[in-house]
Amino acid sequence: MRVLVVTAVAAERDAVCAAGGPYDTVALPGGYVLHQAAAAAHPALDVLAGGVGPAAAAAGTATALTAAALAADPYDLVVSAGIGGGFAPAAPLGSVVVADAIVAADLGAETPDGFLPVTELGFGTVAHHPDPTLVRAVAAASGAAAGTVLTVSTVTGSAARTAELAARHPGALAEAMEGFGVAEAAAAHGVPVLEIRTVSNAVGPRDRAAWRIGEALAALTAAFGALPGALEA
Repeated sequence: MRVLVVTAVAAERDAVCAAGGPYDTVALPGGYVLHQAAAAAHPALDVLAGGVGPAAAAAGTATALTAAALAADPYDLVVSAGIGGGFAPAAPLGSVVVADAIVAADLGAETPDGFLPVTELGFGTVAHHPDPTLVRAVAAASGAAAGTVLTVSTVTGSAARTAELAARHPGALAEAMEGFGVAEAAAAHGVPVLEIRTVSNAVGPRDRAAWRIGEALAALTAAFGALPGALEA
């Protein structure tokens, strides 16, 4: 199995790579650098830092998927991965979340009656649903909770916004900025998608002193150490 793992930034990429290896670096069009697993690795996890936000993530993912398809060596699975905010108390600091739904939380329109997702405007999509069997296997292997992961273009920084998102998406466990973009690119190529997040901070008012980025990156490494076993099960 060939797996493409897409993170936002290099620190997340390096945390994923720390779970496996060795890796070679391969230049892709657009200035992307793919960390490519050794050919003997099973499953082979290639890792790409695709950029911050859904648009950058979609572009990086599409570039890597297209390059693999043109080389007649396509990927079997795409995983959006990294750290993110957790909705307390369901997703505490340092915990792992596997998405059973990858939802674009702010893709739509504000109206006098509240927010309308783009689907209610008559076009587009706002959610991707990874394979439930795969979600359960990965969650069990990594000790993760399974639930909705929201993709936002603006990170939540207030109690009011937190309450609004929680009310609109009662199953939400975490928020990040890339999952929906990765999922859109994967869907365009007909490749299954998964999202794995480790929690570095609570969704809500920004309190940098309370963030635990190092712990979340270590949890990300541990989660990807468990991933091969779940994929081979």
